[in-house]
Amino acid sequence: MKSFQYYLTTSEEVGFVEASNHSIVYVSGLPQATLQEIVMFETGEFGVILSLSRAQVEILLFSKYSIKAGTRVTRTGRKQEMPVGFELLGQTIDAFARPLEAGKIIEQPKVSRPIDIDPSGINTRKRITSPLETGVTMVDLLVPLGKGQRQLVIGNRKTGKTSFLYQTILKQARLGTICIYAGIGRKKTDIKKIENYFKASGIIDNTIIIASSSEDPSGITYLTPFAAMTLAEYFRDEGHDVLLVLDDLFTHAKVYREIMLIGRRFPGRNAYPADIFYTHARLLERAGNFVLANGSEHAISCFPVVESVEGDIAGFIQTNLMSMTDGHIYFDVEMFAKGNRPAINPFVSVSRVGRQTQTPLRLSLHRELVSFLTLHQRLENFSHFSAEAGTGIKKTMAVAERIFAYFTQGAADVKALDLQIIIFGILWIDYWNDTPTMERDIQTITHTYENTIEAQTMVKDVINSSQTLNDMLQLIKKRQEKLLHVLGVQTVAVANI
Repeated sequence: MKSFQYYLTTSEEVGFVEASNHSIVYVSGLPQATLQEIVMFETGEFGVILSLSRAQVEILLFSKYSIKAGTRVTRTGRKQEMPVGFELLGQTIDAFARPLEAGKIIEQPKVSRPIDIDPSGINTRKRITSPLETGVTMVDLLVPLGKGQRQLVIGNRKTGKTSFLYQTILKQARLGTICIYAGIGRKKTDIKKIENYFKASGIIDNTIIIASSSEDPSGITYLTPFAAMTLAEYFRDEGHDVLLVLDDLFTHAKVYREIMLIGRRFPGRNAYPADIFYTHARLLERAGNFVLANGSEHAISCFPVVESVEGDIAGFIQTNLMSMTDGHIYFDVEMFAKGNRPAINPFVSVSRVGRQTQTPLRLSLHRELVSFLTLHQRLENFSHFSAEAGTGIKKTMAVAERIFAYFTQGAADVKALDLQIIIFGILWIDYWNDTPTMERDIQTITHTYENTIEAQTMVKDVINSSQTLNDMLQLIKKRQEKLLHVLGVQTVAVANI
């Protein structure tokens, strides 16, 4: 931004602050002002025009310091924009591409884009057909996702949502996807933790953190997700797939409610403004799978996050976001209390477009696994009323125990999709008789697969040669000794199926 005197000379218009109410300022003058135009105060602060009336201009202030009555203000002739470019990779910035770290200087991109634009039309969009790997076995096998999908992440505080997002970003960044994390109204310590995690994982150069802290003015916090989406659209247009995390939109909704109530807008349900659904839908609609002008296909995959209260997913903002996304992953507080990590409830979680990205083998595996877990849930409920269980029930419960142990993953543990499938196949043929041995062997298999080309080649060959789960199980049994040897595991007898 240039100086106040420069814009005053250029626009030849000056206004005066008549009243100030926290982040909202009312100004007289500026006869040629337009909506969404940036204005500058003589103090060096700036804001954006929210509404116009015959007598006054309503301005949203991007400063935590109040503006005194009588302060001069002038138009800049510019809309809300942010600098975008590859120079921002590896940086932690705010909605105007300014570094969050005090005193840090970063190279500013030469290109700028408007922050709030209309979503792309239907003629630029394409059917989602490519799978999105999260590296989290439970999600990739039970709640399959696709590139360009908008998947809501919902759950109580401290139920593992952030760990899942860490894992997904880690996996996608390693695959070459540009990952953008938008922290909306987060604590500064949380933002620093995220930055340190990206650095420690070696993916910082493929990620960007756009954040606003709880100490920032509400105007900056409100703009944060829109700025993150603008940056994602730039990288998409440059020929890259993008993963965008919006953490979280419940905080964003509360900030928007605060701004509108201060601006004396008529409140709607739960005191939220009447256009809260439109605001979030317009933002999320900018994500998707797109065909660029050169014919190439690139996607913005978006993971909006929303916090539930006491496990209630039927709240106003929560149900709004459910209805405008392509599915949701629900982190269950009861499953978290039982020690499940991730604490995802597969029976409540939904993916509306992920199945169309699956191969016949993954579809077959998904059907078999969902059917088995449904049976296990029924048997578990039944076991509360019966003191004795038959051999078949005991076997089902034992297999389910091993499956949930396999699903358990730490924040730094991400697995390739082919590896997830092959390990499930080995588990499904009852290769392991006890959980501790299985967990040790899975660690060995994962390490061998990640560091051995021969193991990766053989696993891919087994998967590519199988059309259904039964085909893969037969191949695993047929090549059992060689496969497990290549994966670094001692072989044992396998049960008949």
